[in-house]
Amino acid sequence: MKKNIVVLAGDGIGPEITGAAVEVLRRVAEKYGHEFAFDYKDMGGCAIDRFGVPLPGETVDACKKADGVLLGAVGGPKWDAQPADNRPEKGLLGIRSALGLYANLRPAVIYPELADASPLKPSVLERGVDVMVVRELIGGIYFGPRAVSEDGQSAYDTEVYSVGEVRRIAKVAFDLAMTRRKKVTSVDKANVLLSSRLWRRTVTEVARDYPEVELNHIYVDNAAMQLVRDPSQFDVLLCPNMFGDILSDEASQITGSIGMLPSSSLGTCKAGLFEPIHGSAPDIAGQDIANPIATVLAAAMMLDNMELHDEARAVEKAVGGVIAAGYRTPDMGAGRRVGCREMGRLIADAI
Repeated sequence: MKKNIVVLAGDGIGPEITGAAVEVLRRVAEKYGHEFAFDYKDMGGCAIDRFGVPLPGETVDACKKADGVLLGAVGGPKWDAQPADNRPEKGLLGIRSALGLYANLRPAVIYPELADASPLKPSVLERGVDVMVVRELIGGIYFGPRAVSEDGQSAYDTEVYSVGEVRRIAKVAFDLAMTRRKKVTSVDKANVLLSSRLWRRTVTEVARDYPEVELNHIYVDNAAMQLVRDPSQFDVLLCPNMFGDILSDEASQITGSIGMLPSSSLGTCKAGLFEPIHGSAPDIAGQDIANPIATVLAAAMMLDNMELHDEARAVEKAVGGVIAAGYRTPDMGAGRRVGCREMGRLIADAI
């Protein structure tokens, strides 16, 4: 089977972690008799350096034609002086919008061997951590009207959601819950925000089509507290854009390292966008100490989206085996210390 994969390595540690993931994918192709063609395109700061914009048109065109898009990370202090509408992060927002990627899935699962790296007590972790954060990705405050006053003394960003936007992301969450533990917890701030009241009302309406799924509503501040108090109470966590951004990062720390968590962004484009949830970490770029596991697991999510399910399970099993063997990048705590390239090689060898 031939698949065309666009690789957006990006900035900072992006080239290192995507390099490891590509090595794993090449081994998958070799073992299962596939042909993966990798097309490298620029996005983020590297695209600004080369083209003057964070998201060149040729990158968008290539992604629209691809079977999958693998992203590293974008941004860094090098581009802090860029105007707000031309920063590296604009490339990320732009590609999500261009591909219609409205649903961001961020699983947070703890490996038993990494329990010591979690800040939570063993008595909390033994109840289990298996949370799927479903984040609405192309609406809300990140995409609403915004402006800065002429004198620079005030600014505003606007949270805007329509019933249609909430309904479609809620359906994603409930469909996922049907394959899991059949529980959705919807996050909002309905005691203060009108947009959250619309969100809560619409999610409740969607829930009527899923009588087998238990629905709970929770304010975002309480959700942040409950995630560290007892994460086992959550199955699918349904969030507006900004709340999902924040809570998924919190969930990553519960699992022991932000370097372990992948994400997939899905929507109207067949390709989807698959990436680690962490940033470009420019402070460690080029040192071969970044953790590529989140990106490797993102590649597994991409394989699932291509309906290569056995291949995806093989990648996940390989990651688990390497962790069980004691291999660790510096962020993962004590163990047999390896670098980014070596971790990628070990996972590829375990396929």
